[in-house]
Amino acid sequence: MVLFAALVAALPVSAQTDPNLTQYFQAPSFLNPAEAGATDLLRLRGGSRMQWLGIEGAPRDFMAAADIPFAVFGRRWGGGATMFQESIGLYKTLSINGQLSARQKLGKGYLTVGVQFGYLEQKFKGSEVEIPTDDDFHDANDEAIPTYDVEGNHFDLGVGVGYVHRLFTLGLSCTHLMQPSIKMQREGSQGSGSSDEQYFEFIFRRNLYFIASSNIPLKNTLFEVLPSVMVRSDLRGVQADITARLRWKKFLTAGLGYRTNDAVSILLEGEYKGIRLGYSYDYATSAIMRASSGSHELWVGYSLKLNFGEKNRNRHKSIRVM
Repeated sequence: MVLFAALVAALPVSAQTDPNLTQYFQAPSFLNPAEAGATDLLRLRGGSRMQWLGIEGAPRDFMAAADIPFAVFGRRWGGGATMFQESIGLYKTLSINGQLSARQKLGKGYLTVGVQFGYLEQKFKGSEVEIPTDDDFHDANDEAIPTYDVEGNHFDLGVGVGYVHRLFTLGLSCTHLMQPSIKMQREGSQGSGSSDEQYFEFIFRRNLYFIASSNIPLKNTLFEVLPSVMVRSDLRGVQADITARLRWKKFLTAGLGYRTNDAVSILLEGEYKGIRLGYSYDYATSAIMRASSGSHELWVGYSLKLNFGEKNRNRHKSIRVM
C-alpha cells in the first residue's frame, strides 16, 4: 500500500475522483449529461475497468449508463441515469445520478443542454489501516488518520452542453460542479448530532471535459475513420486522450490511443444488431509501469433505434379502404 501511494504521487493528477476511461466514447452521457437522449437511440451501457494490474489497492471501477430520447409538448428531450462504483485502496466511492437534457435545432445539427443531479457516497476502511512503527517517519497516533471505518455522503451536480451533427459531435461538461466536500464520520453515527464526533473530510474536485469525435467514411470502401479526443482538467492540471479507430462495415473496429503522460492503448470493438462489445488495454508510460502490467477495460451495451418521425409516418391502412 505504501508503494502504491508513492507511485500515485508521481502522476500528474494526485487524486482520482473520476475514472480514467480509455473508451470514453462508449457511454457519452456518462461524462456529459447533454448527451442523454441526444440521438434517436435507446442506449444501455455497462463497463468495468481494472487499472494498474499488479499493484495492491489500485482502482477497480464499475460504470453503467442508460439514456433515452422522448418528446413532451412538441419538444425533444432526453433522460438518463448513470452509476459509478470505485474501490481504490481503502476508499470506496458510489455515485448515482439522474439526467435531463433539451435539444434545439441549430444549423445542420442540434444543440443540446443537460443537467445532472446525483448522490455521492464515500467510505474509508480505517479499521484496515496499517501504520509502520519501526521508523521515525510514521506516527501510529496520528489523529489525521482514522483507525475505524468512516463514511459520508453529499448531493452532487453536473452540467453540460453539446452539438450533434451527422458527421461529428462536440461536448463540454463539468462534473462535481459544486466541488462537494464530504464529511466522513464513524459508520452508524451519521445524523447523531454529537458535537464531539470526529470527522474526516474528502473533497471531490471539479472536473472539466471537452470531448470531440468524428465519423469519416473512406470513399469507395467499407471503412470509416473514427478520430476522437478528450481533454480533462481539474483546474490544477490537464490531461488529454487522443484516439484513432478504423471501423469496417459498422461491425468490427480497431484502434490506438494515447493518454498524455500516462499510457498508450489498443482498442477492439464489435457490434451486431445493436449489441456492442468493446475492450481496451493500456500500457503505462509513466512511473507506474515499474510495478504494473497495464490496465484492462471492458464495455458491453445495447442500442435500439426509436422512431421520431411524423405522427402517422408508419400508419397502416385497413384492407377495407384500400
